[in-house]
Amino acid sequence: MEEATPPTAAPSRPELPDHLSADPRSPHHVAAVFEHDIGIRFNGKERHDVEEYCISEGWIKVPASKTVDRKGQPLMLKLKGKVEAFYR
Repeated sequence: MEEATPPTAAPSRPELPDHLSADPRSPHHVAAVFEHDIGIRFNGKERHDVEEYCISEGWIKVPASKTVDRKGQPLMLKLKGKVEAFYR
């Protein structure tokens, strides 16, 4: 008689890092985290335009409108405050 295998659980989500960047060229980019839907709450409000964050230092980086640098990358503004990262 064969034993039944337990049902496979949904793949576990990796722990959210303290410092995360959406730019794949950054050393703080973790591709496994971006396979799931991530939310960022900044000073109590959910933000959808965050490109990079650091929870321990309390800052986020967001694009400065449509302004780009000479390499075509968006210019970033660094905003300081309370940062919370979570999975949706």
